[in-house]
Formats: sequence, C-alpha cells, structure tokens
Amino acid sequence: MIFKDSKVAVIDGLRTPFMKAPTGKAQDLKAYDLAREAINNIKHRYPFLEDDCDLVTMGSVIQNASTSNIAREAMIGAGINLDTPAYSVTMACISANVAITNTANAIQSGAAKVAIAGGVESSSDAPVRISHKLKKTLLQAQKAKGLKGLWQVFKDFKFSSLAPEAPAIAEFSTGLTMGADADQLAAKFGISRIAQDEFALRSHQNAAAAWEAGEFKDEVCPLAIPPKFTLVVQDDTFYANSSLEKLSSLKPAFVRPHGTITAGNASPITDGAAVSLLMDLDEAKSRKLKPQVVIEGYAFSGQNPQGELLLGPAYTMPKLLNEAGLKISDIDVFEIHEAFAGQVLANLAALQDEKFCQESLGLKSAFGEIPMEKVNTQGGSLSLGHPFGATGSRLLTSATRRLIQSKGKYALISACAAGGLGSSILLKRIG
Repeated sequence: MIFKDSKVAVIDGLRTPFMKAPTGKAQDLKAYDLAREAINNIKHRYPFLEDDCDLVTMGSVIQNASTSNIAREAMIGAGINLDTPAYSVTMACISANVAITNTANAIQSGAAKVAIAGGVESSSDAPVRISHKLKKTLLQAQKAKGLKGLWQVFKDFKFSSLAPEAPAIAEFSTGLTMGADADQLAAKFGISRIAQDEFALRSHQNAAAAWEAGEFKDEVCPLAIPPKFTLVVQDDTFYANSSLEKLSSLKPAFVRPHGTITAGNASPITDGAAVSLLMDLDEAKSRKLKPQVVIEGYAFSGQNPQGELLLGPAYTMPKLLNEAGLKISDIDVFEIHEAFAGQVLANLAALQDEKFCQESLGLKSAFGEIPMEKVNTQGGSLSLGHPFGATGSRLLTSATRRLIQSKGKYALISACAAGGLGSSILLKRIG
C-alpha cells in the first residue's frame, strides 16, 4: 500500500538498551517492565502524550498470560491517560512492523492524530509449560471427591510427567529451527561461511563505531534494573573487539558438522523494548515539532515456510518499490533485519537472481543489486540484538535517523519473520 499524500509523520523513537537473554542483565524483568520504561521515557520527552495520545499499539511474540495485552498494561504503568485505547499484535519478528503500519493506517484515515507504536520482548521470561498429562491430572484432581477420588486420579500418574516442557524453538509447520532454515537458504543461494562471517564482523564493527560516535545517545534510554537499580546505558549484544579469526573458529550451531550458521553470524536472543512516536503531519506542525520524515507506504508477504521461511525482504521490497514507482537506485538508506548473516546475504542474492525474480516474483528480469554501502551502516540485529517484538521499531528509528543524516529522499526497512512472512516499510524525507 502506498499512501497518497502521506499524513503519517515519524516524530521520534527510543528504546531500552538491548540485552542478552535469557541469563543476562534483564533476566528478572518482565516484558511489561521493559515496555513500560520505553513508553514512560517517550512520555517524558513529549509530556503532552500523557493526556493527548490517541492510540498505543505494541507488538510481542512471547506473551506472559498475565499481561497478554502488553500495550494496555504498559501504557497504564507509564501513566498515559486511561482514556487512551491500546492493543497488542503478534506477527513473529515483524510484530512491531504491524503495530507501526496499523497505526499509520489509523493516522492516514484520520482516526488518530497522535500515537505510540512499537514492541517488546522478554525472552528471559519465556513461559515454561507443564506437560499435558500433568495439566489434565491437576484439573481432574480439582473435581475429585475425597481420598478415594484422588487415588483414582493419581494412581496411574508417572513422575516423568512432572518434567516441564521447554519453549518450542522450531517452526510449527515444518519442525525445523529457524537456524536450520537459514542454513538451507544460504546453501540455496551459494552464500559461503566466510561471506557470512565477514558480514557479521561488519555488523559488529558498525555497531561499535556508531556507539562510539554517539549515534544512539538520543535513541537508547538508560534502564535502572532492580534490586540494586544498576544503570544500563548501552546494548551488551555487540563485540567491539570481534575478529574474523574468532568468528571463523566457531562451530556450526544448527546443521552439524557442515552447516554455516554459527552463534557468531546469528542474532543473539535478546530482551528489550522500543517505541516510535507517529503523528498526523499537520498536528505535528501545529505543535512546532518540525517533522522531517513520513511513512510513504508498506507491504507484507506470506510465502512457503518450507524453503522460503526467511525470504520476506526479497518478496516485499520489489513489491513495495514497484508500487511506489521507485528503483533500488532511488533508495538512499536500507535497514534490513539481520536474523542471520546468511539470511540477509541470501535475500540480496535472490534479488539479483533472474530465475528467482521471474519465477517467484513475476518480474521480467532480476530486480537488481542493493549497494552494501547503503545497508545497515550503523549495525543491525546481529550486533545490536533482536528482541522479536521490538525490532521493527528499532529499524524505523535507525532508518529515520540515517535518512535525515544522509539528506537523501527515501529509506526502506525490510524484515523476515517466522511462518514465512515478510515486511517492508517505505519512508520519505520531507524536511
């Protein structure tokens, strides 16, 4: 979808530091805590949000049953007026993308003028389920009458049923882990292990340089973590001193012994929250906020999880740019989610593959080559981390900042997601 005369201004974005999970600095925090802090910080930056926010939308993947509508709970905790409606969405790793585009639709249609959209993830607080047998037994025990009834319930019970069920890490539809799929995708497009390690190193070096240059100083809000309220001010997911030698020494993590995906060229499991402030363009101007970037349009895709799980960018970028009447050369900034180095490189290769573009995208020829010097120049998910539900908001903030810095005209955000899903969002600089 392309907005005709877009009214959707991207005013600002911020996030908590992104922290390794599940045994890292945020291991005792819930998603609610992280989301509340992100919303609270954007509210303090723009005090009018307390009473003049029309909508709050948040994406999340690993849901805590007690805060299933995390957007509403976090909004209340952050002190946003209770009259403000809030809802949560989930679409795997592009959950924040959906929150953002749903909010953009509301603003473009006139249903909202001021809104917060983003996402959150606490992999440290992933629910651990009891076995189906134990759950069934406990439910039956509640209805049992007397000792005889309890005996009938528990007489065939096995202690092995007490073992908890670990959170699933495989695709429900295919049974494969995302890492195994990434290995297959890299092999399909001929992405070598060395190319993946080089791309991962580039991501870490870009992130370290960006932090050193102060690029994230206005984007990342300090987080005080109880009980000692230790202040975390920076992502702990990147390695400033990484090297190709270190990365090349790591063993395959998913397909052993000959796979190419390792812990070093895959995004880390991460805790964090991110939010974006979106406003009606005229409303923003009336508040003298000087908006510089608008959301021009977006596209989503669904493809076969078997073999095409991580090809969302290759499907959505051409779709969106063609609808906008733009070419690769028109885009000044690319922010592409780095689930795996091999996944990013495979998507870039797919866009240059004439057979893929003809057979899968219905194009007459290859879509073209995206210049690497325009891609993720200040780090990406490999180095900055990937809280599943929050990444889309980080991408939006990074792309907006880079577009303003470059004084270019267009930026393109793109990401893959579990289930064979994809998302791209087009930004335009107006200031």
